[in-house]
Formats: sequence, C-alpha cells, structure tokens
Amino acid sequence: MSRPVGAALGRTGATIVLALTGVAFALPLLALLLFTFRVSGSPNALTLAHYAALVDPAQEYTYDGLFRGLTNSLGICAVTVAIVLLVLVPTVLLVEMRYPAMRRVVEFVCLLPLTVPTVVLVVGFVPVYKVVSGAFGSAAWTLAFAIGVIVLPYAYRPIQANIAALDVVVLGEAARSLGAGVVPTVLRVILPNLRRGILSACLLTVAVVLGEFTIASFLSRSTFQTALFLLQQSDPYVAAIFSLAALAFVFVLLLVIGRLGSFRPSRRTP
Repeated sequence: MSRPVGAALGRTGATIVLALTGVAFALPLLALLLFTFRVSGSPNALTLAHYAALVDPAQEYTYDGLFRGLTNSLGICAVTVAIVLLVLVPTVLLVEMRYPAMRRVVEFVCLLPLTVPTVVLVVGFVPVYKVVSGAFGSAAWTLAFAIGVIVLPYAYRPIQANIAALDVVVLGEAARSLGAGVVPTVLRVILPNLRRGILSACLLTVAVVLGEFTIASFLSRSTFQTALFLLQQSDPYVAAIFSLAALAFVFVLLLVIGRLGSFRPSRRTP
C-alpha cells in the first residue's frame, strides 16, 4: 500500500509544482497583455487603439525603426543559425568521431563564454569589429559573428547531449561496414538521428539573438531589442505588444521544433 500512496503523493506534488510554476509565468504575461489595452491616464478604461496604430499609415514613420530592427534581428538569426549548422555541428561531429581526446578542449572553449560577462566580451569585440566593418561593412547582420560566440554554450549542450545518447562512433562504423562512405554516413545516418539536438540548438540560438541587447547597443547596431528600448520611451504600449509578440513567436517555434524533433517518417512496405 505504501508504494501506490507514495506514487500518488509524488504525482500530486509534481502537479502542484507545475501549477505554481505555470501561474508564476502566466501572471506577468497576463499583466503585460492587459497593459497593452490600457488607456493612458485612465487605468480602468480599455482600448484597441494601440493595436490599430500598428497598421495606421500615419504612424508608419513612428514604428519604422522598430520594424527595421526586427528585420535586422531576423537576418542575424539566419546568419547565426547558419554558423551553428556549418561550423559548430561539423566540429563537434569531427571531434567525436575522429579526435575524441579533444572533446574536453572543445567543451571548454564552447562553455567559456558563460564565464565571461557580456559587457567584458563587448570590450574585446570593439577592436575586432573595426576589422570586421572594414571587411564586411557595418550592416547589422555582422553582429552574427559576435552573437555566434555568445550562443556557443547554448547551442553546444543539446547537440553534445544528443551525440552522447546516440553513440555516433558505433553508428558510423556500422554504416561504413555496409559500404557507405563518410559523407553519406554523416548525411543519411548521423544527422537525421541528431535532428532533435540540432533543432533545440537552433531554437536557443534564435531566442538568444532576439533577446540580445548589450552587444548591439555597444556596437551601435539597430536590432529588435535596441529599437524596442527606444520605442518604449515614447510609446510603452506598442513596445509591450511587440514584447508579447516576440514571446509568442518563440513559443510557437518551440512547439514546431518539438513536433519536428519527434517526427518519424513512415516506412513504406513493399
């Protein structure tokens, strides 16, 4: 009798903790949502005027900087995700399959940005970006090189955890024993099994890029967060609307990536 009772108490405790956590997350979001309907100077009045202002042609110039910053941030997201996919993923796979003795070194390098404050990193990025601006210009997308360093710990962990659970060395040897080359082995055997870890790394990368303010501010680049900071000084209601929209976007992206990560293609029977 004690084991079923203990299991029931454990489930009840877990439910209570999850419920309290959900309430702790939901209350600030509900308060922010309610704030977007408030009328300035009339706390009890509600209006949709702040939402209507977003599509008002007369307000186009007012919100032009915010939309431009959002476009820049989405471009930075694309470049940073490309860096993760084209640089970090091949590096981790190469170390795991060919140079396992270097695993600790790569892990140390990838986790190192967590130990250094972002402000300190920016001080080091300033002279580097003088060279970057000379080579690639001063467009906002060049921030992807700096943010790519910031996201290393967040992108590395899910990929490495997926690799550790998968044992890619055994998979690679099995594929090669059946006559597959190195490239087909990686593309057709290993990467499909790393889909969940790679998608999680991409999600965390997008979330970090959309929330990054310090680097863009110090390097004088227009991004979503810097534009939002300027807008909230003149129109806090629209700034709150875009903050909620960004949270909703990341949440939907999380659901999509979760669905893609659990997707299994159906096998056709002959």
